[in-house]
Amino acid sequence: MNFALFSVLACLSIGYGSISEVEDKEKQCDVLKQLLESSAVSVELKKDGFHRELVTSVELRSDDLRGVRVLLVHRWPSGVYVDPFELSSLHDQRDWQILLDSAIDLELPAHKTYGFVTYVFLTPNGPSPRRLTVTIPIHARYHKSSFDGKSSTAVEIKPPELLLRTEKCTQLDSLQSYTVMEAPCTSDNSSTCAWAKIHQQQAQTSLTLQIPVGDGSRVILVSAGTLLVTMICCVGLSRFMWKHRIKQ
Repeated sequence: MNFALFSVLACLSIGYGSISEVEDKEKQCDVLKQLLESSAVSVELKKDGFHRELVTSVELRSDDLRGVRVLLVHRWPSGVYVDPFELSSLHDQRDWQILLDSAIDLELPAHKTYGFVTYVFLTPNGPSPRRLTVTIPIHARYHKSSFDGKSSTAVEIKPPELLLRTEKCTQLDSLQSYTVMEAPCTSDNSSTCAWAKIHQQQAQTSLTLQIPVGDGSRVILVSAGTLLVTMICCVGLSRFMWKHRIKQ
């Protein structure tokens, strides 16, 4: 009798757990759809010169963000770079994690390197609507000299892609009107997950970073002047050494 009663209770418990899990999954899928329709992302550049800050703000309009994961995908041009050592030193001062898709050479000029991608993982925290802010230090690379009289060159920085997913709403087949793409699950880059991308940021315009460049039309003049000054200095130094009988 006791065994039969225990079996019945176990079956009821399993059934209730399954129903509860399905309900949680449906709820998270509803939250994800709501976030895809209402979330917004904005970007701005701060500071001047070769060393700037890209500030990205993400607003998540939902009353329940439990289990929600947020990912910003920045596709950077070759004209700028981020310093992995600088980012590592700021690890304790930020509440987000970053993953680079390739190694960054800090010394190469813009024409000898390529663009790269960073994945920024955010954790929703705070009252609704949630506003998350990410400040990434960026640095401009040196560019080739200009031969058309221009004193600067423009580097276009596109706004990041905002990707969302939840822990339990893993089957994104129902999100047919949204783009679903594969990206790293976490900053550890141990596996990939399916993420849904919001459409709203497509209407945003890119930011333009003006970077000073040298005047290539004066290369011959500068080179000739440098050679002439070098020769004059060498002759003067030789005469001084001969006059004072300075021997090596």
